[in-house]
Amino acid sequence: MALDLTQGSVGKNLVRFSIPFFLSYFLQTLYGLADLFIVGQFNGAAVITAVSGGSQIMHMITVIIVGLAMGCTVMISQAVGAKQKEKLSGTIGNTITIFLGISVVLCILLIAFIQPIMQIMSIPSESLQQTQAYLTICFLGIPVITAYNVISSIFRGMGDSKTPMYFVAVACGINIVLDYILIGIFHMQAVGAALGTVLSQTCSVIFALIVVLRKDMGIQLSKKHLIPDKRLIAAIFQIGFPVALQDGLIQVSFLVITVIANMRGVEIAAAVGIVEKIISILFLVPSSMLSAVSAISAQNIGAGLHKRALGTLKYSILITVVFGLVVTIIIQFISEQVVGLFTSEYTVVVYGGQYLRSYSADCMFAGIHFCFSGYFCAYEKSIFSFIHNIAIVLVRIPGAYLASIWFPATLFPMGVAAPAGSALSALICFGIYWTVFRNKQGKSTIRGEIS
Repeated sequence: MALDLTQGSVGKNLVRFSIPFFLSYFLQTLYGLADLFIVGQFNGAAVITAVSGGSQIMHMITVIIVGLAMGCTVMISQAVGAKQKEKLSGTIGNTITIFLGISVVLCILLIAFIQPIMQIMSIPSESLQQTQAYLTICFLGIPVITAYNVISSIFRGMGDSKTPMYFVAVACGINIVLDYILIGIFHMQAVGAALGTVLSQTCSVIFALIVVLRKDMGIQLSKKHLIPDKRLIAAIFQIGFPVALQDGLIQVSFLVITVIANMRGVEIAAAVGIVEKIISILFLVPSSMLSAVSAISAQNIGAGLHKRALGTLKYSILITVVFGLVVTIIIQFISEQVVGLFTSEYTVVVYGGQYLRSYSADCMFAGIHFCFSGYFCAYEKSIFSFIHNIAIVLVRIPGAYLASIWFPATLFPMGVAAPAGSALSALICFGIYWTVFRNKQGKSTIRGEIS
């Protein structure tokens, strides 16, 4: 049954809807953290680098899939807000058809190009074999990973952010148990981490399908809704493709920085890999706001309630800025202790602490442009979400590269590149909002005026 997010307090709706998102993302992040933590307890820097580098590649693929699925979430939310049941069923059916094909093609292509991918990543020679084994298993599991994320996007579009949280909770619990068994007991290293991830997500998808079959979602889905509809597919991709490009570009920047770190040796590569996982925890709140803003705003826009959509954006920015500021301050005092949770190697801890102290500020600045991205997507103007990421090319990547050359003895300056790039992205978002989404009276622009 679809949930109505067009009534009640805007702030309360945002918090209530975003908390399950936050918990879902936390549990999902726990996948990678559990892999890295358990691998670090039983293996050295070479295996840590293999798992961190391989999981970064998988994370990039996952966020691109989630970005594409954002088109599904927004279209479903708008149909729910406008009470258009046939459009709702057609969108869900076409989403299933589209992503089934995408997952199969991705699986085949990635396995075929696994060697070039590792070469591009500049994986240290000590980690090559482990990385290849990890990626091969994970690439084979892409259809399962896609199924999980698509099912979750459908529920969230219906206004239900709690049920997907249960899906990921099942997967996370199974993953941790399998990690300890496969890595700790059977010493399977990177292979054990990959198997734990794929098998746990397979269990999650099975659980999700059982829930779908038993839960009354208030929709009628038949074979005709699975037949590709050019209009619906175009609408889904119009929203989802720019978001996927945006998220993909962000992840490419992470991979480029990982390549820069890999070329500086296995200790620095391990330090950067660990910090990237820690940063993924700090980004839970901004990521939750992006998803919540897009779904809630889309429902309100579908119902013609544009001021409520704007109010959702304002509340989300306030939450992310306050959270980011508090986190940045705290990290300055405990960065090495946090990195030390994942490894006992002194050099890795020192480098990781330096990198984390400067990088942590990105949580605040990125949170702002994440919120704007959700708002733009709700208006089917996700192209703006892609445009503001030009800051990655202009600041983050060149900044990290130059810092690695000019400051070879420390990773602190290299970490500054990320928040600097996000600060520019945030400024671009404010500029886009004031020039496109506001009229002369300072009111939220209606959909017809920006289409």
